[in-house]
Amino acid sequence: MSFRSFINQLKIDGNLIEIQEPVSRKYDAARIAGNEKPHLFHNINGHRVAVNVLSSRDALCTALCINREDMVKHLASIEPTGEIKLVDDSPTKEIMRKPDLSKLPVLTYFKGDPAPYITAGVLITELDGVMNAAIHRMMVIAKDKLAVRLVAPRHTYLMHRKALERGERLPVAIAIGLDPAVLFAVCTRVPQGMEFQYASALTGEPLEVFECDNGIRVPHCEIVLEGYIGKERSDEGPFVDITGTYDKVRSEPVIYLTGMLHREDPVYHAIIPSGSEHKLLMGVPYEPTIFSAVNRVADVRNVVLTDGGCCYLDAVVQIRKETEGDAKNAMLAAFAAHPSLKNVVVVDSDIDIYDPDDVEFAIATRVLGDKDVLMITNVRGSSLDPMCSDDGTTTKIGIDATMPLGEEERF
Repeated sequence: MSFRSFINQLKIDGNLIEIQEPVSRKYDAARIAGNEKPHLFHNINGHRVAVNVLSSRDALCTALCINREDMVKHLASIEPTGEIKLVDDSPTKEIMRKPDLSKLPVLTYFKGDPAPYITAGVLITELDGVMNAAIHRMMVIAKDKLAVRLVAPRHTYLMHRKALERGERLPVAIAIGLDPAVLFAVCTRVPQGMEFQYASALTGEPLEVFECDNGIRVPHCEIVLEGYIGKERSDEGPFVDITGTYDKVRSEPVIYLTGMLHREDPVYHAIIPSGSEHKLLMGVPYEPTIFSAVNRVADVRNVVLTDGGCCYLDAVVQIRKETEGDAKNAMLAAFAAHPSLKNVVVVDSDIDIYDPDDVEFAIATRVLGDKDVLMITNVRGSSLDPMCSDDGTTTKIGIDATMPLGEEERF
């Protein structure tokens, strides 16, 4: 479904908070919406802005038309084998104009932010016939220029580096206000160039795309910014990341905008930094990856990256234990599947992994510290972890909170 159709579905289901009063795009939208339900602001500098659109697993399951209980297992079973359909026309082309970011309600979220940020823009690139689509944060530095955070060795970073080595510019399109299923698909860990095929497989129907003037193919959405990334760089940051702490200032590539097109009265999508939607889109796509990895070494039932662990650093893995080594194998598989993972707890199938109290109960009653805790030192961690060393290493902890086999009656 389209982005605005999904917003309307949230309204029909009673899951949308609408704000009719004028709201400033500087600080107020983030303050009002917080980590609450989806919000639709009708007047931010005369524009409509939606935030917290996918701020819960229930909202994501609505977008994907699946049950929450089966979400991770279902996502792990999907292969990126869908169909992409090129079309000539698109509602996104209703209005075409020169690029001017001041005409969009790009939000400034917190007082420490140096400038407004595009946070829900999907950066679509193509080089040598290989497409890539991913969310990258983009800081406004002029009405037609953005500083974009490109992380090594992610695909966009590598494509830009390859283009520069040839003396070329990398053409890009920034899509804002996509079908939520497509937005989720581009956040998943699929092979390079397969994001749109995965989106099609998720929805069960061909994904329509249209071609921009610079040759980049884009799904239907609310807003598209066309341009290219050259060799110029600019300071980017600081920016609040998923841990709620500010990331540092870096020298990053600059996107030059050459065109702007959008629907009539577009709905601008913004993701609040460190908010629930940010965490869900960054963390949940790793859950099926972990599920598949653990499934190769144990009878896995479910996986969750916990809210308290920023939906990124801490996981709970639910298994049906068959041998005493299963829990440790599950830990190691989880760490390998998601290298940024810092702590993992393995529990039995009777524990509700979405209930922190139930997980704590398992730790309290089924763990002996000298036998059931695995500590791995000097391994790669996440730059998002404030405790990570300067060289990128950390200490990882795995906890076996499963019952001893054959002694289930004690628990």
